[in-house]
Amino acid sequence: MKNNTYFTLFEQAEKLRRHNRQCSYKTRERYYQAFLRFLRFVAAVFHLEKLANLSGKHLIAYVKDMKERGLSPSTIKTELSAIRLWHDQIPNARYKLPANTELDLERRAYGKEDRTWSCREFNRMIGECWKANRKDFETCIVIGRYAGLRIHEVMRIDTAIARAALQNGYITIKGKGGKPREVPINDTIRIELTDMLKITPPGRKLFVPLEKDTRSVTYELGAFIRAHWKEVKDKGSIRPMTFHGLRHTCAADWYLRLIREGKTPHEARLQVSRWLGHERAEITQIYLAGSEGKSDSYWSGGDGDA
Repeated sequence: MKNNTYFTLFEQAEKLRRHNRQCSYKTRERYYQAFLRFLRFVAAVFHLEKLANLSGKHLIAYVKDMKERGLSPSTIKTELSAIRLWHDQIPNARYKLPANTELDLERRAYGKEDRTWSCREFNRMIGECWKANRKDFETCIVIGRYAGLRIHEVMRIDTAIARAALQNGYITIKGKGGKPREVPINDTIRIELTDMLKITPPGRKLFVPLEKDTRSVTYELGAFIRAHWKEVKDKGSIRPMTFHGLRHTCAADWYLRLIREGKTPHEARLQVSRWLGHERAEITQIYLAGSEGKSDSYWSGGDGDA
């Protein structure tokens, strides 16, 4: 059904494509692929069947999804430019799409925003997973917290990757650009992967059941976190809580552990950068904004305001 819905939108988009001569060929094709990514999302999440019915709620949800996947503000703005170019070609479009100023896309200060989760916040969110009987969400959150994977990287884990991780002690995952990297796992991840393997058919992805697709499950997980963050966040906290924030938490935790083990700050940043899948250590500084000025109780769940 979802594939049929997307195919319906795709056919409509192809009609627009045949008559659009704006921009250079390369730009037009790049923008068209971005538009198709958006259509896959609205087909999977909203089951939309007519391009003319694209509206602000679809764009807002897609922006949230892109943020959840860790896309930078500049990348999101490029995607939005592409969507608007093609939306302008839709005859009899019923709705006007919101401007970027309505979508909270301001670029944040480099390496200054703390997006980490405290141990208490993490434990409370796991508790919400238990209440909702979402073992899959629990495992995803644990992997995000202790392996620092991006949400789309977590969704790629299948039974073969999970079994290899249990055998080798690290997850081998393909990140941005398809470049593989090895990320160490701890005992908590081992337990979660073992449990998920018991309920996942061989050859299948751990978190994407047959009747769903990756994008819709990714959106559901992000929506679950958004639905519960206000009740699980620490008292007085103004830090945002997103899945990508777990990657920040993991990076800060890794960095502090490496420093305690005797690594220099530069050596620690280099190692964290490798585990995160970044080429340059300075990029890792963005993730380490939350490592400064925190007491041990923040990371271990000791005394402090609940």
